[in-house]
Amino acid sequence: MAAVRASRTPRTSKVRRAGRAAGRALHRPLAAAARGVRRATHAQGAGESGLAKLIELHAVNAAGDVMITVALASTVFFSVPTHQARGRVALYLAVTMAPFALLAPVVGPLLDRLPHGRRAAMAGSMLARAVLALTMSGAVAGGGLELYPAALGVLVSSKAYGVVRSAVVPRLLPPRVSLVKANSRVTLAGLLATGVAAPVGAGLHLIGPAWPLYGACAVFLTGAFLSFSLPHAVDSGKGEARARLASRDGTSPAGAGGRRPGLRTVGPSVLHGLQANAALRSLSGFLTFFLAFLLREHPLGGLGAAASLGLAAVAAGTGNALGTAVGAGLKARGPERIIAAMLGLALGATALAALLYEVLAPVVVTATAATAGLCQALAKLSLDAMIQRDVPEAVRTSAFARSETVLQLAWVVGGALGIALPLVGTLGMAAAAGLVALGAALAVRGLLDAARRGGRPAPRVV
Repeated sequence: MAAVRASRTPRTSKVRRAGRAAGRALHRPLAAAARGVRRATHAQGAGESGLAKLIELHAVNAAGDVMITVALASTVFFSVPTHQARGRVALYLAVTMAPFALLAPVVGPLLDRLPHGRRAAMAGSMLARAVLALTMSGAVAGGGLELYPAALGVLVSSKAYGVVRSAVVPRLLPPRVSLVKANSRVTLAGLLATGVAAPVGAGLHLIGPAWPLYGACAVFLTGAFLSFSLPHAVDSGKGEARARLASRDGTSPAGAGGRRPGLRTVGPSVLHGLQANAALRSLSGFLTFFLAFLLREHPLGGLGAAASLGLAAVAAGTGNALGTAVGAGLKARGPERIIAAMLGLALGATALAALLYEVLAPVVVTATAATAGLCQALAKLSLDAMIQRDVPEAVRTSAFARSETVLQLAWVVGGALGIALPLVGTLGMAAAAGLVALGAALAVRGLLDAARRGGRPAPRVV
């Protein structure tokens, strides 16, 4: 036995040394990447103000959401033929989106009444999704009806988090960072986390359909813990009031009993910007659903259905990331002109896509998805800048909460239209152009008039 142990000892030590060497080799690039990410998130005072913690929290939130999306897509969309999948997704929209359309206008005002509990609200949305992910894990394989109420809960919790996060950002703004740059950092972190978590979720799905949901549960539990690591300033409601989306500045007259119904502090620039963003957000929802079914039934030339969908998703994500990056470094002082330009670019791209789809379908799909992503990102950042400039600080968080709710509803409307249309590429692109044209008709003139008037100057719009 001693001889056997002696013969094995050198081999064992070699294995251990090789393991330690491999561990050091893997640790160095991972540690360097972690340090690089930390430097990026903590730059320009974001670490001291607490914005870096919100950026990290949003990355965790995005990772959990995309894992749930992977699990639901495999059940609702990919597991059955196309005509059955359309029925399932339509049922999903009816059971989840319709109640959400009723609940969403309430989410913002309810959360706006809890200025001292924002960290708890964010942690609550994470914990709720963790529990619901476990609930769905038992039903995801069969796709039973019990899956849909849980999916509705996940959707409402996710949007509630988004509303609170929009209201929190101004509280964590470093002195050297504008609101539009701060939002671009948060958004970019979410996009990067989505890109990392999506293949992880797909890999977990190979183990079993419930495994992405187990992963999402673990991620959301981490997010609940991180929510309470945000600074106490997040829960401070000092000096805040509620805002109404109205076309004139000023204060409402006192009502019966001397009560004032609220502050009318959002000017026409912000309202026109919100109309334009709603059109672009509805375009995003429309393309998400319409292209998903179209490319599954009619893949792009030379590609399979999965590859076609992947190409469209990568194009949209790349456009979104590019728009976020451009917005972070943009030095222009005219957000109205930027939003008007994004409407024009989206309208031109969708109209051209309707004309050329039959001839250049792969190029058309890729270019349209990328353009929609870029336009939506830049327009949203410009809307953030307009809210920062035109809305007094006392009611700014309230305005962010309400604008986010409106944009989420616009996405729902666009997605429902994408489900309803026949799977004809030219028709779909024409409908997409119609959505953008409606937004342009409502908003462009008002945006350009406001830009000519110069708006109300502020030193930190961008």
